[in-house]
Amino acid sequence: VQLQASGGGLVQAGGSLRLSCAASGRTFSSYFMGWFRQAPGKEREFVAAISWRGGSTSYADSVKGRFTISRDNAKNTVYLQMNSLKPEDTAVYYCASNAGTGYDSWGQGTQVTVSS
Repeated sequence: VQLQASGGGLVQAGGSLRLSCAASGRTFSSYFMGWFRQAPGKEREFVAAISWRGGSTSYADSVKGRFTISRDNAKNTVYLQMNSLKPEDTAVYYCASNAGTGYDSWGQGTQVTVSS
C-alpha cells in the first residue's frame, strides 16, 4: 500500500490541526493504521493506532485526550485530529500501515509546527 500524508502546518499553541493519510490499493481495510512522529534530534515515536474497522484505538500517553485517530475505509483514509496542540507536538508526522507483521509501509511525512 502507498500512503500520502497531508494536513500539516503552522499553528499556535492551543490550536488544532487535522492530518489525513490517503492510501492506495483495495485492501486498506485489512490494515491496522498508525501515526508516528519524529522531532528534530529525536527518534521516531508512536502517536496513535487504529484497528481494521476502527473499533479499537490506542494512543501514546503524551497525546491521550487531545488527539483522536479515525478512519474511513470507503475513502481509504485515516485521520488524526489534533487538539490543544503544544510546542512539544512539533514534529514530522508519518502514517504507516500494518498488515500484521509490523508497520512496513510509510507515508512521506507532513510537518507540524506549534508556536508558543
